[in-house]
Amino acid sequence: MTADPGRWPLRAPRPTRAARAYYCFEGGWSLLHALAFTLALLYQVQVAGLTPLQLVVVGTVMEATCFLFEIPTGVVADLVSRRLSVLIGAFVVGLGILVQGVWPSFWPIVAAQVVWGIGWTFVSGAVDAWVTDEVGERAVQPLFTRAQQLHLALTVVGTVLAGVAGQVSLQLPLLLAGAGYLVLALGLSVVMPETGFRPVPREERETWAHLRHLLTTGVAAARQPGVVRSFLVVALLVGLSSEVFDRLWTARVVESFALPSVAGFDDAATWFTVFALVGSVVSLVASLAANRLAGPRLNALHPNRLLAGLVLVQVAGILAFALVDSLWPVLVALWVKAAARTVAHPVQAAWLNRNVESHTRATTLSLTSQADAVGQVLGGPPLGALATRTSIPFALVVSAGILAPAALVLARLRPPRSRREGA
Repeated sequence: MTADPGRWPLRAPRPTRAARAYYCFEGGWSLLHALAFTLALLYQVQVAGLTPLQLVVVGTVMEATCFLFEIPTGVVADLVSRRLSVLIGAFVVGLGILVQGVWPSFWPIVAAQVVWGIGWTFVSGAVDAWVTDEVGERAVQPLFTRAQQLHLALTVVGTVLAGVAGQVSLQLPLLLAGAGYLVLALGLSVVMPETGFRPVPREERETWAHLRHLLTTGVAAARQPGVVRSFLVVALLVGLSSEVFDRLWTARVVESFALPSVAGFDDAATWFTVFALVGSVVSLVASLAANRLAGPRLNALHPNRLLAGLVLVQVAGILAFALVDSLWPVLVALWVKAAARTVAHPVQAAWLNRNVESHTRATTLSLTSQADAVGQVLGGPPLGALATRTSIPFALVVSAGILAPAALVLARLRPPRSRREGA
């Protein structure tokens, strides 16, 4: 990349500081998220005593909260401060996790999902928009890829910590993670810069007028043929298909297979910690290998075929997970699906960020997250009911069929005419 000789020396320190803060955020968030959620479902069943219906309600409340608050919090990030939005989000997420760990019963856990969901929407979109403004659009894709690898590595650490703490108490990982998020928010307030974002001056702010303007701009971008609209369709399809898999894959393993006994370990908590750990390692290796062997394709300005292929790998993984009748091949299918999604995520994030205007970036990114949440809210209950009436494998096969068209949407997407002519 050729730098602008008139400006680059003035901006050189900024990406370095912002990149380090971004790595701190991604690494800390990933470790704490794994610590909190590796055994969270097991905690809800064994300690809180939630019924299957209550488990579904908990998940639906979380997704509905994300849906309702994505746009308002995205607008806050665009008008006031993306840095502040991230800090608020980390703090509120910590509170939500602490509520769930302290009060192991249905209604406090439902309330915790609302708090957690609000916190997450302050972060969703804002952190990617913040770092893109800080380092520049051309430099952000390698940053996303390295952060994804850091995310995977520290997810492994967090998973191990969850397994160790879970041997003491299934509440302990939640309590440690909730406190950790509060510490993360405090640390980020010291090291996280914000020099690339220019908020609207206070005296010129017209909150509702800006809200309407930003929403109108985002919706207009979504209606135009191109990357943003296609990504909204993909996000909706992913949401429709993913909720049933995320909620039922554990039940599929527990109901269909006998967990092995190795060196005296045969309890579900130990084995599901191992499954999560192996899955994180596989995803990390896949990300590192893809970056080394296919770096130019990952960094391409228009990686439509690559992303379409990764969607097809996920579809194949879901089908194999649903239909194979042996434990270890089923787990391999699970890990391959997760690895494909891991490799695709930073490529997709960078591609979308390159095609969104800076002043509405957080709001437009929030729209894609909202499309995913809508899909999960709409797709989860019907597919869950289908699994109850028929079987979990049948519902998973249907979810694979819902996801498959996303590959076609991506494969048919073409670069803007100006880029094709300039190539």
